[in-house]
Amino acid sequence: MLALDAAREAQQHDDVPIGAVVARHGIPLSVAGNRREIDRDPTAHAELIAIREAAAALGGWRLPDTTLYVTLEPCAMCAGAIVLARIPRVVFGATDPKAGAAGSIMDILDDPALNHRPEVESGLLAQECGDLLRKFFASRR
Repeated sequence: MLALDAAREAQQHDDVPIGAVVARHGIPLSVAGNRREIDRDPTAHAELIAIREAAAALGGWRLPDTTLYVTLEPCAMCAGAIVLARIPRVVFGATDPKAGAAGSIMDILDDPALNHRPEVESGLLAQECGDLLRKFFASRR
């Protein structure tokens, strides 16, 4: 999976290993890993980078007919960007019980007060995505 490869690459520069892919009709538009450490940017999450690159590739801020694949459940910031970009489908691997905003601690992606609610699927390669994160954090302790 491209998102897992991007997560592993992020880990090479000491970023939390999270990767994201935006695809349209099964064709990847963008692939990104976390870059918070290397860019010294708190907003450089994999999802935001992938969304920005996909918007550039499509030439607009709306991302119709796309799917965002991400190795970890999106946080509140990334969930907000998903809603604003009108991404119709989100597929993530591991849940995030500390910061997940797609059902774990809140559910921004299914909030009826917002004007867009994507279809959400979880659990894709969850064990592999979770193991990568657990090993990363275990090495830091």
